[in-house]
Amino acid sequence: MLISRQERARICSDTELGAGNVLARLTAYDRPRDEVVLRTDGNWQAPDGSRPTQLTLGELCEVVETYAGWYAAQGVRPRDPVALHSYSSAEFAVNFLALTSLGAIPSFVNGNLPPDIAREYVRRQGAVGAFTDREHHDVLSAAPGLGFCATAADIRPEHRASLPPAPSYPYRHDPTDPVLISHSSGTTGMPKGVPHTHRTLMYAQLHRLRYSTGTDMERTLVGLPGAHNAMVATLLYCLLLRTDIKLLSSQRGGEVLDAIEEFRPTTVLAFAGTFGEMAAEDLTARDLSSVQVWFNTGDAAHEAHIRALVRHGSHQTIGKDLRRVRVDGSVFVDGLGSSEAGYSVFHNRHTKDTSAYSRCVGRPISFAEAAVLAEDGTPLPPGEIGRLGLKSPTLTPGYWNDSLTWNRMRLGGYWLTGDLAHQDEDGNFYHLDRAPDAIRTRAGVVFSTRTEELLLRELPELADCTVVGVAEDGVRADWDGDGVADAYALLQLADETRPEVGDGDEELTLRVNAVLKAAGHPPMTRALRMKPDDVAKGATGKVLKRVMRDRFTASLVAEERR
Repeated sequence: MLISRQERARICSDTELGAGNVLARLTAYDRPRDEVVLRTDGNWQAPDGSRPTQLTLGELCEVVETYAGWYAAQGVRPRDPVALHSYSSAEFAVNFLALTSLGAIPSFVNGNLPPDIAREYVRRQGAVGAFTDREHHDVLSAAPGLGFCATAADIRPEHRASLPPAPSYPYRHDPTDPVLISHSSGTTGMPKGVPHTHRTLMYAQLHRLRYSTGTDMERTLVGLPGAHNAMVATLLYCLLLRTDIKLLSSQRGGEVLDAIEEFRPTTVLAFAGTFGEMAAEDLTARDLSSVQVWFNTGDAAHEAHIRALVRHGSHQTIGKDLRRVRVDGSVFVDGLGSSEAGYSVFHNRHTKDTSAYSRCVGRPISFAEAAVLAEDGTPLPPGEIGRLGLKSPTLTPGYWNDSLTWNRMRLGGYWLTGDLAHQDEDGNFYHLDRAPDAIRTRAGVVFSTRTEELLLRELPELADCTVVGVAEDGVRADWDGDGVADAYALLQLADETRPEVGDGDEELTLRVNAVLKAAGHPPMTRALRMKPDDVAKGATGKVLKRVMRDRFTASLVAEERR
């Protein structure tokens, strides 16, 4: 049962509400303590030793207070960063709520980060201690500067008695107080620490509560990484909306599909990589009838993957008689966002009848501003390609302990997303590529993401593809470079046994370049088969094209030596 109109008005007029005190405010709103507010996949241990798969509001408050009491006993104080390194989304959620209730700052560390990078990242945050799962305890237990390194087994019911007394607990946040440090995907190396405040992490959620009924989120399945601020923002929104929410710790497409069949959600949230894996499965063998909305954030999704998903489920629309009617096919809300933006600033809504693709990400949300910028920071006219810049009240105040990098990513008053884009005459934005992934070739600039989009759309035998550039040693051939490289299309075939695929890479190259020539795009030097296991992905599931370039270059060198 979602909130009433009266509850919605009360929440939206609450001047104390922010990302750091949602649980305390729910108590102030007199929410029933026996109401189930959170479902999990059962992979975390509660203080009583059980592994619950659901928590009522009363149980969640008790667990959070127990964790907060333990942290307080360790000397954790307001504005102390505490590292959280785990595979469990539930552990991130509980620890976020506990640490922010003390005014401390949870610093999320994705469980998929390599150990050496995780240790260095935590060191740079200045964390006073760490909480991990058993798999990651050895990663941080010997890290210098940490006062403690705990797991769920260290938290017991009696620690609730160590809570600070009122009025110091729960902590009273200023809107500018940091409440979370998450990190970027790390596709270029060391992840950047991205803080969000009591205000920035809640701004978009309150906007949604004011202007949307949220009825399609009645049952919400969250397949986002637990260590990402998008998971936290979704959790807070669902707690306020009274959504039946379930957090998954896995972002693998097959496991999310399993969870859909078990949980029967109306809305599914994930990153583009997860939706791509889902679309590659035989969806006709799955029961996706409950789904009304797929919500993508982070990188924009590919048209081929969107079309595969929206054929399933159903959604409500307004009929010719102006009455609501349910129609076949779900809605895919394609969001382009980032850790820094705090929310998907662009939303493009697709159904099975949609035609606005070609990397169109739509227009920015009403409270934000976007522009395609020239190198001097001036906005470019429609049709010209430049750097995508954003202004938004949801934007992070800067990188944690790294103001130099933050200021280098600002231009003309905008924050640079690192993306290349152009705009049409109607104000719609089109995402072409990441600036480091664009490839300058002798035939022109290859925008890798746009090329992948086109090939997936025109070649149905492809499950996925990755376009990378290979240049000579010392030559830089990306958007900011002045050299040239060879472009290669690395293709994952949906079915290796299909006869129309052809036997060799030569035929694949001809098919690929025929598609590119018809669209007026530069050709590939070669198209090659690639297995799914050969795709290098980062902690959040993004394809690491930097790593793919290095691997592919090494394989070419080895091939030449043979």
